Amino acid sequence: MTTMSDDTTTDYSDSYEPHRDVLLDPDEERARPDSYPRMWNMSAGMASFQAIIRPDAPDRPEYVGVPMPSRNSADPDTYGARIFAVARWNALWEAAQFRRRFFHDDTDTEADDLEKLPPDLARIADLGDNNIVFIPRTQTRYYDYAPLFHLLPRATLHRYGLPMLTGGQWPFWAELANPDPYLPADFSRRLSRAWGATIWRHLMPSSPQIAFTKDDPIRILAHNLDFWIPAVTEAMEDEMRTWPIVDTDFPSGPVRLSNGEILEGAAAGGPRVGSDLWAGEEQAAEFVERTIEAADKTGRLRDILDTVRSHRVHDDFSDRWSHAKEDFERTLNHKRSKVTVTFVELDDTTPVHGPETEVVGQLACSDFLTLLNPRDREVVVVLRSGVTSLTDVGKILGYNSHSAVSKRLARIRDQAARFFDQN
Repeated sequence: MTTMSDDTTTDYSDSYEPHRDVLLDPDEERARPDSYPRMWNMSAGMASFQAIIRPDAPDRPEYVGVPMPSRNSADPDTYGARIFAVARWNALWEAAQFRRRFFHDDTDTEADDLEKLPPDLARIADLGDNNIVFIPRTQTRYYDYAPLFHLLPRATLHRYGLPMLTGGQWPFWAELANPDPYLPADFSRRLSRAWGATIWRHLMPSSPQIAFTKDDPIRILAHNLDFWIPAVTEAMEDEMRTWPIVDTDFPSGPVRLSNGEILEGAAAGGPRVGSDLWAGEEQAAEFVERTIEAADKTGRLRDILDTVRSHRVHDDFSDRWSHAKEDFERTLNHKRSKVTVTFVELDDTTPVHGPETEVVGQLACSDFLTLLNPRDREVVVVLRSGVTSLTDVGKILGYNSHSAVSKRLARIRDQAARFFDQN
């Protein structure tokens, strides 16, 4: 784990070059497989917090997209204040639902500027103790899905036409440059395909995506970025909670509110250090696995997979062969063997239409008869009456020989097989 130095600063000067700081040159050292992709976290201490509140049971994050002014069009003071407010709010990831207690709204004249929120953000904070993460709103929704994007190796980005961006940061401190100009207009769609390809082997081992139709439930789930964001957030927070706490002079212990009461279910202490969450393809691959494990906790992934696998239908599969399709066919054929429809000649006994008849009784037989044309229905009715010889059936129905009855029975068997298979 690489701990970020407390000397780290963000350059807000006019010399900032968006193109250089957003896009990554493939020839750079930080673009090597042992350094890229990368995601990092900055300590809340860098946002001037000497202590934070840690809830005993943190709520899971909720995400709220907030508009951010353009760096070139907004008033510099307004622009800087909003960016700083979002950065400080998001830095308090460990305070979870209690982070609002560090701020006052913009109308509080007695509050320090560091403790103020812009009016629209203050209204969200006033809703109560909710674990809200502010997401800078952009057309491509880059910030919504940045944790997933920054897990993708260089080869995957190239395959799906996505650019190499510099390392991502979580929680989101508002960037000085909007990444949209450097991303394809269909960024979300490309990312969905790239992410689905990355995790597919974990969801359906030994069966490629191409073996399934686009409407297959697991394939849809693999490409649903919104399903995976809570899981990757869970994995990141689990990792960050193992990091050391910054050594500050602030005493740890109960949280005393301004009215003198003790905040139940929480304790105060120094913030944790900042560090890389992952750096390089090997660490990113490990985090993909941790994300899939976390998806069972945040979205009941295993239950979903088990349910889909046990209720598959033919339409889930493409024409391509796969182990999953072979298993499905084997299971389906095993089930069909229980409802095979046969017509046999027996002496002095009632004809047998198939083993399922004994189970479903007259209802299934009656439903099936409605599907037959009148001539075929007559054959079944005569058989059910006790006449078991095909020659006798032919004579009763006016056929010259039993071969005509045999042909009708073959057609009836095919219809019956389809009927019982569907029911």
